[in-house]
Amino acid sequence: MGLLSGFISENVGKGSMIRAMFEAGAALKKEHGEDAVCDFSLGNPDLPPPDIVAQTLRDFADRAGRPFSLGYMPNAGHPRARAALARHLSAEQGVPLEAGDVIFTCGAAGGINVLLRAVLDPGDEVLAPAPCFVEYGFYAANHGASFRTVPTLPDTFSLDIDAFDAAIGPKTRAVILNSPNNPTGQVYGKEELAELSSLLEKKSAARGRPIFLISDEPYRFLTYDGVETPSLLGLYPYAVVASSFSKNLSLPGERIGYLALSPLLGERARLMDGLTLSNRILGFVNAPVLGQMLAAKALGLSVDTEIYKSRRDLMAGILTDAGYEFLMPKGAFYFFPKAPGGDDLAFTEKLRKLLVLAVPGSGFAGPGYFRLAYCVDGKVIARAAEALKKARAV
Repeated sequence: MGLLSGFISENVGKGSMIRAMFEAGAALKKEHGEDAVCDFSLGNPDLPPPDIVAQTLRDFADRAGRPFSLGYMPNAGHPRARAALARHLSAEQGVPLEAGDVIFTCGAAGGINVLLRAVLDPGDEVLAPAPCFVEYGFYAANHGASFRTVPTLPDTFSLDIDAFDAAIGPKTRAVILNSPNNPTGQVYGKEELAELSSLLEKKSAARGRPIFLISDEPYRFLTYDGVETPSLLGLYPYAVVASSFSKNLSLPGERIGYLALSPLLGERARLMDGLTLSNRILGFVNAPVLGQMLAAKALGLSVDTEIYKSRRDLMAGILTDAGYEFLMPKGAFYFFPKAPGGDDLAFTEKLRKLLVLAVPGSGFAGPGYFRLAYCVDGKVIARAAEALKKARAV
């Protein structure tokens, strides 16, 4: 009997390699004990949110039933929260934004789906540089589009503009960039972003139908060694920022994010109307009211990024000592080393047997590599040193 759709039937068994390793970790911890397993599988922030988050929740509980209730609101978000977000993003992105240029969404993932629902027609195509977040392909498929990856430059994972030029076709409707990048830790530079924007502008003009450039930025706050994340909103009129407060405020379970439109787009009010409708008809209705409150109160704040930097440096020393080849992360909280022997599936299985959980690069369209998420206690990182060295040696 056809209980599930063909698409879900085909993919439910495969699932996400990230989640598969996470589930494997739960079983290993049950068998061997929590302290025996070094779990680097899931990018789940472990640092506590800034103090203002708890205080805001206490204040809300004290005045529940008065202004800013838990009732329905405009589908794009609470007006005061949108205005506060626009002011914050104007400074962060270096462009003038108004409340009508931003919309609150159910996380960055919900935001990307809202945008794709608003602009895609069946048969359209979405591109992303590889390696990339595994679920982009599912987001495109949700709205009847296909998904393809575009190779990046070897070893550096920088954008290959010539590869994009060759990949863009008559059905290409959107490009998704993630910077700082999951899984590589790369941060795309302003020059390469400007080149890509120029290419998309030419391609859009030639077709008479714009190609959207989606900048997925949940790790914007987390860069190292003076590296900055350039803004796309001032480079390209069809650029849209999708982001969330999952990582910077350690609120991934609250599912609060947003979309921000480029002020260079003359028709952005029309696009915002489409986004607002999509937010409603996809079943989100509006982003969580508590999430909007928390975000508005904590704008500009983040967890202690120096802790992530110290963990990065600790992991880098361990990987270097064990002889791994890797690009030093410029941002986010992931390492993406080369898998010794080239077979990432076999190597991560070898690590699993040594009670170290990593995700194969194949899960990110990056075969031959593996991902380590270092949003874990430094003691866990240190404890993994011998196993990482042993896996490399055998």
